[in-house]
Amino acid sequence: LVLSVLWERDGQMISAIADRLALEPSTITPLVKRLEHAGFVERRRSTQDERQVGVHLTGSGKAMQSRTGCLTDTLLARSGLTVDELISLNKRVQALRDALTASGAD
Repeated sequence: LVLSVLWERDGQMISAIADRLALEPSTITPLVKRLEHAGFVERRRSTQDERQVGVHLTGSGKAMQSRTGCLTDTLLARSGLTVDELISLNKRVQALRDALTASGAD
């Protein structure tokens, strides 16, 4: 999923990747480190703010996109759901996440 986010727009900060995936940056960082170790991405500290780390695809990371196919097509094929059912499920999961997050703020 991290690679998928970077294929949408390369060079994103860890915090932006986390936001896109609705995860905490502390969850994304170990994933990015494993991807870096595997040679798919490289991390670069921002020159304006050292606390910010940009994640950039390497040649191998870019090449992986053509070998993985479309995530949506794979989800549809393996889930047995229609597009409308998958959209509905996604909305329900997001509503559940939002409700759990809101109730945790109390």
